[in-house]
Formats: sequence, structure tokens, C-alpha cells
Amino acid sequence: MDERLIKEFLRKENIFAVVGVSRDKKKYGYKVYKNLKEAGYKVYPINPNANEIDGEKCYSGLSKLPEKPDVVNLVVQPRVTEEVVKECKRLGIKKVWMQPGSESKKAVNFCLENNIEVIYNICIMAKRKK
Repeated sequence: MDERLIKEFLRKENIFAVVGVSRDKKKYGYKVYKNLKEAGYKVYPINPNANEIDGEKCYSGLSKLPEKPDVVNLVVQPRVTEEVVKECKRLGIKKVWMQPGSESKKAVNFCLENNIEVIYNICIMAKRKK
């Protein structure tokens, strides 16, 4: 994966939305969200089944956010990722990070065909700590 692209995604000014945040602190969706918050990023949690995560308002979808995120980080099943990348296109979001296990060839190709920069098969927590 292109290190320049990873650095661009991880710029401190970027606003993140994590799709698939969990209330369960043992789940990966929670860990990714918490890790980004602790690193100082502005992060919006997305989970249609939760009203809040750690006292923060949780949103049901990207279109419900008060501002457009720069980066959407996906921690969901591939079939959900395939729908979320379509929403990213509709909303004009140009950066998508698919956590390992959330990607699909269909979703990656959709991003590439629609001028959405995409990172996949790499954990954001591992790259951020370097």
C-alpha cells in the first residue's frame, strides 16, 4: 500500500467517521474508535443500533453527521461496506479505509471507479502507531 496515501489519511486535521462502532469494549469496532479518539482525532461514531458510545452521541449513518468527515473507516461486514461506499459517493466523501475483514473486491473496485481513495487490508491502529 502507498505510504503517501496512508500519511494523507492520517493527517491530524482529518475528521473521521467510524462505521461499525460497538458499545462492547472488547469488539474491534470499539477499539478502532477509541484508538483514534485517544490519538487526538475528531471522530464520529456510526452505529444505527446505538444512541451513544462512551457518552458521545452515536449517529445512525453518514448522512446524519453534523459535518462531512474526511475519512470513513469501516469496521463492518463486506456487504455493509458495499452499501456504505455508495453513500460516500453520494455525500462526496473521498477517503475510505476498510479495516481487515470489512473489504470486498466489489467495494474496493467501486471506490477506484468513483475516484474515492481507498486503503484496505491494513489495520489503521497498526499504521497509526508507527
